[in-house]
Amino acid sequence: MKEKVKVRDRILNVATDLFYHQGFNQTGINQIIAEANIAIGSLYNHFPSKNDLLLAYLRKQEEEWFEGLEKFTQGSSHPREKILKFIDYRIAQQQPDFYGCPFIKIIAEIGTQDQQVQQLVEGHKSRQRMLLQGLFQQLDYDGPIDKKLLADNFFLMVEGATVNATISRNIKPLEGVKKFIKKMIS
Repeated sequence: MKEKVKVRDRILNVATDLFYHQGFNQTGINQIIAEANIAIGSLYNHFPSKNDLLLAYLRKQEEEWFEGLEKFTQGSSHPREKILKFIDYRIAQQQPDFYGCPFIKIIAEIGTQDQQVQQLVEGHKSRQRMLLQGLFQQLDYDGPIDKKLLADNFFLMVEGATVNATISRNIKPLEGVKKFIKKMIS
């Protein structure tokens, strides 16, 4: 027997799909209502505005991103292994239905004028950066580059390679970053 999805979850699932695949600005409230098969009042009972729905979408994306990373790195104990798994996770995301980082996409689409959206996006990226800084600090590494600087630049390289891989539909940029960091932290 198929479990009934709660109305709030159904709205958020539909909005997630639409915001990700066609964009926030291209998605209308009426389309969300129709595809979620709900009444307009149900939408506004759960999300007072389209912007509230956007914030819920971004929170959901962050939660899913970090849960996915945790599952992907399960069983890895050494910081070096976890760093390499971080990039493997980004490579694994490059599936045919991957249209780019939802956080980068939303900022590119709506800009930075909405302070709550900006804070969520910035917080998500900062959380990734802090995770990597912690892993790099645990490394037995005495190379020529400060561990924090190395972690920050690795993060930026992965972000750039992810954008490039999304545009080119090719994982070679991410594989290149992996080869580079592997040599740096060996």
